[in-house]
Amino acid sequence: MMMDAGGCVEQGKNIITAAKHVNKRVRYANKTIKKNNRSSSSCKKMRREAVFPRVPEVLQQLFVSCREIFKGPGTVPPASDVNKLRSILDKMKAEDVGLGKNLHFFKARGAVKGTPRVTCTTIYQCDEFSLCIFFIPEAAVIPLHNHPGMTVFSKLLLGTMHIKSYDWIGSIRSIKKNDTTPSPQLRLARLKANSAYTAPCDTSVLYPTTGGNIHEFTAVTPCAVLDVMGPPYSKDEGRDCSYYKDFPYRDHEDGGTRGVSEEEGECYGWLQEIEAPEGAEMDRMEYFGPQIKQTTF
Repeated sequence: MMMDAGGCVEQGKNIITAAKHVNKRVRYANKTIKKNNRSSSSCKKMRREAVFPRVPEVLQQLFVSCREIFKGPGTVPPASDVNKLRSILDKMKAEDVGLGKNLHFFKARGAVKGTPRVTCTTIYQCDEFSLCIFFIPEAAVIPLHNHPGMTVFSKLLLGTMHIKSYDWIGSIRSIKKNDTTPSPQLRLARLKANSAYTAPCDTSVLYPTTGGNIHEFTAVTPCAVLDVMGPPYSKDEGRDCSYYKDFPYRDHEDGGTRGVSEEEGECYGWLQEIEAPEGAEMDRMEYFGPQIKQTTF
């Protein structure tokens, strides 16, 4: 399957910068179009500006604030710091990371078989936090997954996306289907979100154990999502990503011990940990948007 990498084409009077997926790899091509009424030095200046875009103030502000706020594994930012980061992200636009409002991400060339793949690009990553953008083609899914020990800010930059999220509230239990079928391990969770969101919208925040720590993204239209994760995933440090399948609460009611009504039951779900599904694998591409200034503190 061949797809445009976001159809990411920034077009000026004298330069076109294009990014394309070729055999699941990314190829960037710069093409300069010279006009007779432009001097050579002017063309060179415009080319430099297109290849090395100036960092937007809000993006630099986000980076500096993350350096100040995230203190590494085992820590959670206080409410004042969470509000500070959220207010910065609420102001961010697609253009702040080099994306135009009218870009069409991952336009398939020809028929696409199966679920389209998600692509991720990393703006910056260190031991304390990471800044990443996820490009999610229409109908693509980032499967239900958790964020152990992490505080995560998600800002929808472009498109409409359906989000389903849960928080744990119950202990693990086994459900016996019959004498020959192994009993799956299920755990009760509260449904925190199950709605579609359209950019521009407020930034969502989840915490190591609350706020919708286990969530799933489904693109209703092509989407771009900026994620700030502190700290980032690390298998070596015990922050590996786990995946889940959810079941309606009514399918395995809690033996009458919880005693919820049918309407209240819609607020719960049973989650079963599973192996990483096929849709969990992502393509990676190098970030060619505005470059942050890595200020030394």
